[in-house]
Amino acid sequence: MSSLALDDRVSGTRKLNTRHPVSPATQAIHADDHLSSSQDVAPPMHLSTTFRYSNKPEDLKPSDGNEVESSEDHVYSRITAPNTTRLEAILSSLLNGRALTYSSGLSALHAAYVYLNPKRVSIGDGYHGSHGVVGLHQKLTGLKKLPLDCPAEDLGEGDLIHLETPLNPTGEALHIQHYADKAHSRGAYLIVDATFGPPGLQDPFLWGADMIMHSGTKYFGGHSDMLCGVLCVPKARGEWYAGLWEERGFLGSVLGSMEGWLGLRSVRTLELRVRRQSENATMLVKWLDALLHPERQLTMAAEDASLSSGNSAMARKVLDRVAHASLQTEDIAGWLGRQMPDGYGPVFAIWMKSEELAKWLPSKLALFHHATSLGGVESLIEWRAMSDAGCDRRLVRVSVGVENWTDLRDDLMDAFEELSQEALDPST
Repeated sequence: MSSLALDDRVSGTRKLNTRHPVSPATQAIHADDHLSSSQDVAPPMHLSTTFRYSNKPEDLKPSDGNEVESSEDHVYSRITAPNTTRLEAILSSLLNGRALTYSSGLSALHAAYVYLNPKRVSIGDGYHGSHGVVGLHQKLTGLKKLPLDCPAEDLGEGDLIHLETPLNPTGEALHIQHYADKAHSRGAYLIVDATFGPPGLQDPFLWGADMIMHSGTKYFGGHSDMLCGVLCVPKARGEWYAGLWEERGFLGSVLGSMEGWLGLRSVRTLELRVRRQSENATMLVKWLDALLHPERQLTMAAEDASLSSGNSAMARKVLDRVAHASLQTEDIAGWLGRQMPDGYGPVFAIWMKSEELAKWLPSKLALFHHATSLGGVESLIEWRAMSDAGCDRRLVRVSVGVENWTDLRDDLMDAFEELSQEALDPST
């Protein structure tokens, strides 16, 4: 497929037919308008895996090795399909690059490693699944894994820094430009897993990222009902985009048509959901931090009864600490305030006083589902040891939804109170 055909079909590079630039919220609704082939306002669901060729013999052309010749026609859904094509157009617009969708976040990451084929990767702790992908490539290609903060001299041309920010499971942020400068000083590349900081909160390309990866299952999906992965490259890297597109067809990790349709439904409200979720999380973290550190309660409303000395004492009996990018006050005054100017993400972590308290906390909550994953409109809480064997067993990850934050606050306070009473009662 020609570069122009790829741009037209998937990259969202066509400008909207408006006289003025439009905001990301508007792009999420209209960036795929040029791909609508019917009068339906809501995108129809296309489930076919194969598509008819033209009935006119004079229009038929033998393949020259490219699976699709035209930006107008679909042939086979392992290559392109209507729902996924429209979703990719919107994601390209929102991510300010050229986006491709995959069957899951890890399949997208695997595709990135296959294409870039680095000899060395510098990677931090973060999501354990990413280390599983690295392990596959260690077995297949001899990829060498280095610490995230290894000396720049350990990296060479074509190597990779794999940066996750904000981090899973803590929600803490790392300085993208610092790692971009480090990579580029050695001819290496920076891939940013920005799952916890979706569009509207951060744009890694502004700070030097060479590729962005998302588990679209989370915030792009937003309703806990679809698996999806996304890779995006800068518009200037047309050869990367074309290479990833071609290899995806052979890897077979294409997003399903049903998931593409669900993604279209979901991405329309991305900004509304993520802003609300991030604001909710920041308020909850601020409240939890004030409970743990009464001297900081001046930063909360003085009339907030939930910050009484009694509540603070109960919380401190069971709760040890909290982590989130919004607590990185020195960084916010510098690079973080520029990197995430509109919010610090909807996920944070808390450490309980003991493993047993961490295990019991989810069962005391009414408004948080005890489940893995994140990004849905509903709030989730997870005793992280259930899915990550390497984490601190006192750690509980919180993914905040779109509920009223004070309801979530009160639910947490009720749970802390119940746990603190049980901890003091020798009969329990």
